[in-house]
Amino acid sequence: MAMSSFHEMDDPASPSQLKAEAAFLIRHHSDQLRSIALSPDPNLHYPLHIDFAELMDDDPPLAQSLFSQPTDHLRLFDDAAIWAHKIVLGDLKLKGHKSVVEKKFIHVRVNISGSPLECPETFPRIGSVRVKHRGILLTLKGTVIRSGAIKMYEGERWYMCQKCKQKFLVYPELEARNSISLPSYCPSLSSKPCEGTKFKELEDSIIRHDYQEIKIQESTQVLGVGAIPRSIPVILKDDLVDIVKAGDDVIVTGILTAKWSPDLKDVRCDLDPILIANHVRRTNELKSEVDIPDDVIMKFKQFWSEYHDSPLKGRNAILRGICPQIFGLFTVKLAGTGKSQFLKFAAKLSNRSVITTGLGSTSAGLTVTAVKDGGEWMLEAGALVLADGGICCIDEFDSMREHDRSTIHEAMEQQTISVAKAGLVTTLSTRTIVFGATNPKGHYDPDQSLSVNTTLSGPLLSRFDIVLVLLDTKNPEWDAVVSSHILAEGESDKSKHDEELAIIWPLPMLQRYIHFVKGYFKPVLTKEAETVISSYYQLQRKSAAHNAARTTVRMLESLIRLAQAHARLMFRNEVTRLDAVTAILCIESSMTTSAIVDSVGNALHSNFAENPDQEYAKQERLILEKLRSIDEFPDINDIEGLCR
Repeated sequence: MAMSSFHEMDDPASPSQLKAEAAFLIRHHSDQLRSIALSPDPNLHYPLHIDFAELMDDDPPLAQSLFSQPTDHLRLFDDAAIWAHKIVLGDLKLKGHKSVVEKKFIHVRVNISGSPLECPETFPRIGSVRVKHRGILLTLKGTVIRSGAIKMYEGERWYMCQKCKQKFLVYPELEARNSISLPSYCPSLSSKPCEGTKFKELEDSIIRHDYQEIKIQESTQVLGVGAIPRSIPVILKDDLVDIVKAGDDVIVTGILTAKWSPDLKDVRCDLDPILIANHVRRTNELKSEVDIPDDVIMKFKQFWSEYHDSPLKGRNAILRGICPQIFGLFTVKLAGTGKSQFLKFAAKLSNRSVITTGLGSTSAGLTVTAVKDGGEWMLEAGALVLADGGICCIDEFDSMREHDRSTIHEAMEQQTISVAKAGLVTTLSTRTIVFGATNPKGHYDPDQSLSVNTTLSGPLLSRFDIVLVLLDTKNPEWDAVVSSHILAEGESDKSKHDEELAIIWPLPMLQRYIHFVKGYFKPVLTKEAETVISSYYQLQRKSAAHNAARTTVRMLESLIRLAQAHARLMFRNEVTRLDAVTAILCIESSMTTSAIVDSVGNALHSNFAENPDQEYAKQERLILEKLRSIDEFPDINDIEGLCR
């Protein structure tokens, strides 16, 4: 049974520990103490952040005590912070600061980053939490899937023994729904025991706290096939409330305990694990969290210096590392889209990803759902919210109901989800790439539109930057090449070359490269790239088949995004003509907005060219010749001169 804990006002055993902790805070965190002292509001709860690694270097026994007995020592640290605050306050008053105000509430927040506590024993997966983790300083990592309302609860309060007049604090138990249990006899630690049994609550002595419950779930990427992601409730108090929302990645340090109800008599009570948070760190800015040492970045730069004269050959070397088990499909690998294996590989490339199927997904599962917990409505994040900042892969897209598909329109267009459910009105971020794979309804009819063949509505299709149609047409030459690849009958030199590329660009290296170029490069369009993209947009506007302004505007936005993405892939901060033309080739390959007929061919049968730079030159000339039909478009020789 959980019991309330008591803290005597004049505890003779505490001063030595308080002095040690207060001295540490003054030595290492005087700046924070001064900042708190100079703050105007005396009733706020102020955090004071310390590093566990720093405490270990300064006072190892104290660090060990904090780790093994966090409930008691975190309270002592809070008392020590008030003590240290009063010392700093006195110094500031002596220096002439008359506006300083004494603060009532300071909470020490312990960050375990960079310390020995970042190990599996004290930093386990949520699904690996066991009884052995109870009562120690525990750290868990997960994604916030549910965020409760902010409440107020009555915390510690002062009592006085009516026999010896000794005053002591009683702390309610959060685990027992904030219930208070008074001691059986006076907890006085004087030499002669009081043994009083009657206590009086001191008037206006209750300290009230802000309170919020959230739920965090472990990432699906750390789980094996068939494993169910586990979750755990987390209690946030005081300055920690309302600092995270659904979809945020967090690392929480706190004390593991069990929540139970004290009101059930003669009924066996289930103990539900819960984490009482001491420190919360949002990692949204570090979502990828891919470690990229300087020597790896130097390898990237050296790689591109070697391919300076043939950049597209270097690009193709990287593309070959994408889903290497599938032969060819150059266009698909360039776009990064395709069927199930490409979806799974794309999910591996991103450190934050969610993969699901249309058959098993509802609109609520994809966006957000309202759930009732303990009589209170709360929002629970769906796949698109959990993939914020990463990739959401949806296989069997056609298996989703039309209503479910329509709910993701805003998520794909505006990168947000507006919610109005059960009286909860809010907006959540869905800054995610959506990869979808679908099959045609029956036999694919090339005479019909893509919307008819896939039963996906035109507005939904227009929200995808690229839609690649992979038609398995009969092509004896292609069939022979693929069969040779499968049966390992290819040339030995070529096989050796592919093995070398696999060594250069394995999956971990691809993950680091994509993470680096996404964060490091912010490509801007050059004048020549603007001219090419603008002219292609005008050509699309003139096309009789695509006269809808809404569709072509989205296509223009897609072109710019694709050109910028290709510039990042090419390790550049400028969007050049090459990037613009490549973006056009990708759009043309989609076969949904084709204005340059038969310029690319079947995406399924597209293979890696032996000399990609020469092949690109042919495709570029074809594109530019077609764009010359636009009056505003300069002569092809003039455009080529712009690059020189």
